[in-house]
Amino acid sequence: MGFIASIMDILFPPRCIFCRRPIRSGEPDMCPTCRGSLPVLEGDDAETRGEYFEVCYSPLRFEGSVRSAVQRFTFKNAVSYADCFGALLADCIRANLSGRYDIISWVPLSEERLRTRGYDQAFLLAQAAALSLDDIAVELLVRHTDAKAQATLKDQSERQENVRGVFAVADPELPAGKRVLLIDDVVTSGATLSECARTLLEAGAQSVVCAALAKT
Repeated sequence: MGFIASIMDILFPPRCIFCRRPIRSGEPDMCPTCRGSLPVLEGDDAETRGEYFEVCYSPLRFEGSVRSAVQRFTFKNAVSYADCFGALLADCIRANLSGRYDIISWVPLSEERLRTRGYDQAFLLAQAAALSLDDIAVELLVRHTDAKAQATLKDQSERQENVRGVFAVADPELPAGKRVLLIDDVVTSGATLSECARTLLEAGAQSVVCAALAKT
């Protein structure tokens, strides 16, 4: 390690992305304590079923330190979390969705929200997960309408109506005949994923499966 890097580690020590405790430089972004205590989802608990997508698998429960970390990633510009999150999601995809998709994509932000936030967290997550899977993520959808945040709506029918018609296919040739893996950061009711899947199926996709880092 160089002198400047050593000084930077002293002044700004790297921290676990979940508990925020200092960790040694060069170690994984997750400390050993969190690695053994995160709310991991297994079996049926890891699954979310949707109207138009076959299944969504999630490795983590959206609570406690996971909730805080994902919110920093999504809203507080903690874009460096993408690599660790992507690796966790890739492990989940290997275990549950191997051989069930031909192409990887993500749930896009609207242009308005992208300008405000400065980045698309689902895009970063999809790219990191795809890289860990020795694959690439491809833009299949655009979000041409900015809807209310789904988290502000409690009723399932409200969530479905809120996202109805807000997505369009970026290039109709890309999803045609393909089995799509769609990635997002958090899944709640599955309404957003279902609307994305409906749009892709209408464009000729063969099927849609999904993966989200955390499940509420």
